[in-house]
Formats: sequence, structure tokens, C-alpha cells
Amino acid sequence: MTRPAPLRRHAVRPVAGTSSPEFALNCVIEDARWDAVPDTSQLCTRIAAACLPTINHDTALAATVLLTDDTHLQDLNARFRGQNKPTNVLSFPNDDEEPDPETGALYLGDIAVSYETVLREAAETDKSLQNHLSHMIVHGILHLAGFDHEDDAEAEEMESLETDILAGLGISDPYTQI
Repeated sequence: MTRPAPLRRHAVRPVAGTSSPEFALNCVIEDARWDAVPDTSQLCTRIAAACLPTINHDTALAATVLLTDDTHLQDLNARFRGQNKPTNVLSFPNDDEEPDPETGALYLGDIAVSYETVLREAAETDKSLQNHLSHMIVHGILHLAGFDHEDDAEAEEMESLETDILAGLGISDPYTQI
């Protein structure tokens, strides 16, 4: 299976007066119901900044988050993972390891998040939609950065990173049972 082409590249410039690179997370809202989450672009910016120390990269980074619906996620899941069902989040890492010559940013890839599934999961776990969306985006970014959860050790490491990043955003441990 081939991966989809990246949604779009985002112009990234170094942050003036800092020695750390920038991480531009472009937020594309395809489903208007995501407007229930206030200031999604600002949320994506905050999440990217919170993830940057974990990714520990020496160049500017960029990625795209597509906020869409179950129909779109089911289509992507069927085409690229062979699973004909919706899911909460999918990540599509960009295989290009060189920064974009025009922007200087390394494009990590794309993340797609489904409204209905994330809303349902948030309700089932008594979390706000915004906090659960934040968790899904952090999860997706970690996948783009090369982290995975194929075995118990990887899952434990990834969950720990997610919990730490979310704590930095003021969001409680998403893996704590209610």
C-alpha cells in the first residue's frame, strides 16, 4: 500500500531570538463540527510547541492535521491499513528525510482525526472534546516522529511521552481509568 501524498506544506521560519527550531502544525478543518473546539489553529500551535522537546530535532518541523469525519477516516483506514472501519486518528509519515529547500522545514507528514469517533470516545471516558482531540494530535505527532506501540515496551514508552506532553498542556493523564 502506498501512502497518500502530504496534504500541503506549511511555510516555516525560525523563531527569532531562539535557538530551538519551530514546529508548524497546519490545521485543516474539513468537518465544520470541529468548530465546537475553540481556536483549533491556536490549539494546534500549542500542541506542536509542547511536542517539540520530545521530538528533539535540530531543524524546523512541519506537519498537517486534518480534522474530518468517520466517513473520511474509514476510507483512509481501508485504503492504507486494510481495515474498513472508522478510527480516531491516523498518521501518515512523510518518507522524505531532507528539509524543504524553500522553507528549511522537515515535513513530518499528515494526521487525520475523526470527529464522531473522538467525540464518542471523549463522552465514554468523561473527557472534554478539546482534551481528547489534543491527545489524538499528540499521539499522531509521536507516530510521525517515529514512535510506535507495536509491543508492550513501545506502548509504555509512547504512553509515557503522551502523558508528559499532555501534562505540560494542563491535561490530565488520558490513560487513568475513571
